[in-house]
Parts: sequence; C-alpha cells; structure tokens
Amino acid sequence: MKYYLEITLLPNPDINLLTLWSKVFQQIHLGLVEMQDDQKRVSIGVSFPEYVIGEKYSVLGGKLRLFAQNEITLARFDALRWLARLSDYVHCTSIRSVPEKITGHAIYQRYQPKINAERLARRYARRHGVDYDTALARYGEMYNKCIPLPFIRQKSLSSEQAFCLWIKKTMATEPAGSAYSSYGLSAIATVPEF
Repeated sequence: MKYYLEITLLPNPDINLLTLWSKVFQQIHLGLVEMQDDQKRVSIGVSFPEYVIGEKYSVLGGKLRLFAQNEITLARFDALRWLARLSDYVHCTSIRSVPEKITGHAIYQRYQPKINAERLARRYARRHGVDYDTALARYGEMYNKCIPLPFIRQKSLSSEQAFCLWIKKTMATEPAGSAYSSYGLSAIATVPEF
C-alpha cells in the first residue's frame, strides 16, 4: 500500500465517539461496497492508528486511515462525498504517500465471537427449521462473555439487524495481499503502520 488518506473524528458535545464511529464507518462501508469486484473484494484497506487493547477496555481511537496501491483508487473512492453529511464531525486529509519509514505492518480483521446464545439460536433455528425457543434451549445457560476487542456498532442494511463489528489487530512481519472486504478488513492482507 503506497497511498493513504486519514479521517479524524472531531470531538463534539452533540455526538459521542461511539455513535460517530457507527455513522462514519457505515458511510465508508457503503462506499467500499460500490467498489467491490466480482469476488466482492475491495482494493482499499483500513487501519486505526490509535487502536489500543487494554485490560479493562479497548478503543479504536479517533482516527481512520484508508490505504490503496495508487492515488487513482483513493480518488475514485472519494471519501469526502461519502462523508459529506458528517462534515461537521470529521476532518479528511488529502491523499498522501505512505512515509518511507514505517513501524511495521498490521492486519485488521473482523472478529466474530461465537458466544452469544441468542445469535447462535437464531442461526440454528434458521438452518434447521426449528422454532427460536427450541433452538435457544439447545444453548442452555450460555452467557455473554466480555470480548476484549474494540468494536463499531453497525446495522445491516439488508436485514435491519444491529450488530457489533469487532476489530482484531495483528502485527505482521511482511506486507501481504491487497484484497479486503467491504469493511476494508482482511484476515491476511496487511496495511502499513506509522
């Protein structure tokens, strides 16, 4: 990844950071969906330069970077257009070259915990043609464990279902891949860290 732009979420008394992340990331996701290829892959990856994992809580921070191999891809994405309705709450830089001195490479991927009994029951009921209560009984006293990863609340535009988009960061020794999901995340493709 050779080019990037940075989006800063601006502190505002009208809207808290978690709500703002939801709105900003929903818009970024919609823009990336429009750029998908035939395999539903996107050539723009994201990073969260202020990402922190703590013992009691984890945060994404207030910055988001979008990366691409060339300026044309980021220009075609047109982040300002997608974030126009949030212009009072975000600042978007121009497209820049990735610095030559970087601190490493990271993989930002979606993490889907399999600990929510209600979600598992809904899935089981749908797949096996049983009612929800029967499926829920199958999972017994399963509890909602605390996940130590930061997340962004999202809403599926197809099902209207709200969900948490958990984001896991892993450091990598070498750059790899350049295909990302419509969230700009990947289990194998890296983005530069600086």
